[in-house]
Amino acid sequence: MTDDLLATARAWADADPHDGDRDEILGLIDVGDTTELGRRFAGPLTFGTAGLRGPLRAGPAGMNAAVVLRAAAGMGRHLLDTGHGGGTVAIGFDARRRSDEFASLSAQVFSALGFQVQLMPRPLPTPVLAFAVRHLGAVAGVMVTASHNPPEDNGYKLYLAGGAQLVPPADREIEAAIAAVGPAREIPLAGGHGVLGDDVLTEYVAAVVRALDPERVPAADRAALRVAYTAMHGVGASTTRLVFAAAGFAEPAGVPEQDSPDPAFPTVAFPNPEEPGAVDLLTALAERSGADVAIAQDPDADRCSVVVGGRQLTGDEVGALLADWLLRRGVRGTYASSLVSGSLMHVVAESHGVPSEETPTGFKWIMRAGSDAAPLVYGYEEALGYSVAPSVVRDKDGISAALAVALLAAELEAGGRTLLDRLDELAREHGLFVTGQLSVRVEDLSVISGAMARLRSAPPATLLGRPVESADLALATPPVDAVRLLGDGVRVIVRPSGTEPKLKAYLETVVPVHDDAGLIAARGRGADELDQLRAEMSAALGL
Repeated sequence: MTDDLLATARAWADADPHDGDRDEILGLIDVGDTTELGRRFAGPLTFGTAGLRGPLRAGPAGMNAAVVLRAAAGMGRHLLDTGHGGGTVAIGFDARRRSDEFASLSAQVFSALGFQVQLMPRPLPTPVLAFAVRHLGAVAGVMVTASHNPPEDNGYKLYLAGGAQLVPPADREIEAAIAAVGPAREIPLAGGHGVLGDDVLTEYVAAVVRALDPERVPAADRAALRVAYTAMHGVGASTTRLVFAAAGFAEPAGVPEQDSPDPAFPTVAFPNPEEPGAVDLLTALAERSGADVAIAQDPDADRCSVVVGGRQLTGDEVGALLADWLLRRGVRGTYASSLVSGSLMHVVAESHGVPSEETPTGFKWIMRAGSDAAPLVYGYEEALGYSVAPSVVRDKDGISAALAVALLAAELEAGGRTLLDRLDELAREHGLFVTGQLSVRVEDLSVISGAMARLRSAPPATLLGRPVESADLALATPPVDAVRLLGDGVRVIVRPSGTEPKLKAYLETVVPVHDDAGLIAARGRGADELDQLRAEMSAALGL
């Protein structure tokens, strides 16, 4: 087995066109580090929720030049086979390590295959690339980003015509096309690709502002709102400030330590606003500056987190607030969220007489909700992803979401209220929907598969003392690697993360609210029930 592994590693190194990556594998062979080689050659990166992601390291199980060349060649072959030869391919990249290199290599591969390649001029947010795919009428788009993953990672996010992410069977077909690509060293490359100017960014900013119609909020109220902001060492700051300025807001006060791109992400353990401590500097800035609302984006600015009064709102709270805001504005159509998100949005939509849908996890599914009679007008996922303008970007967009949050906050502030006040009003009207997670990060992926197997074979019959029914969503259409437990006022979804080595249980309990005193009591009861749910699910999963 060791001889086979070493032979495989030597063959990969021989075919690797990047000197540094090739030397990395040869160095492991020279010292006989078969443990690390086993990790590098355990298998190729597979498509998760949003494409390829993995650590920056040589070998098929990492992000490196050879993997990117093969991914671009496989994607190009798929486009040729499906009748899109000669079309435009838009390519963007963030400021992570090697992102610009991977974008350039991809441009050369697609150019050699006869596509008209348009490369972003500099590191820009993922939503700008997603917009560009649609705006340019491109047959595909590539975004080199690992979004909110750790600093040592990078990724390769793919879009098809229209600017939406891949769904089956295209992802499997592209994986097969990548597997069929020959040695990376032999992949043809060509120069001469186009580089976009700032026009596409200008058009994106204008389209976002036009879609959210800031003029519906008086200019004085917009100008008076005080916003604290962090780009979390990512690429969102300049574009977000352009959007806010165009919409008539004062420039947000930025966290200086996090305002400029830095691929080391030195001030956070993980560059993900969901992670404990990630928004501490933002919260401190908001307190110092007296900000009315504080907004954090992840490094590629496709996610958005909100802090008000020192409290970070959950994705479900923001998701419901934005849906409620759009509905009160008269925006009618389909409202959608992923199955791991909370239920409040659906209750609010029903109260306004508009349809809502629950989709499989990921914006690739959310953006395909709706119908000709009721097209998608809003979608969200509890992991801080929101689409408030799907006509502009067919993916989550933390920049347009930030603008929507600011517009809502400005409306409420003009009446002496806050986002927290509006959440209280929704609770009195519909009940207190309390959501949370049991999230376990693992080194050994077998821990996740074992826990899922235990849950499927022996699901709990009760949660919070209430009967629950289980459903294995792997048997649904489309299949989802998840289990749902549902009872009266209690709901749990368990699934492996599609982007990180995590097992997640999404928890929800609904507590009735009768008056102001009842709201205080309901919060206490909801927190207790959430803690109890975590304990019960931890036991059920054997964690």
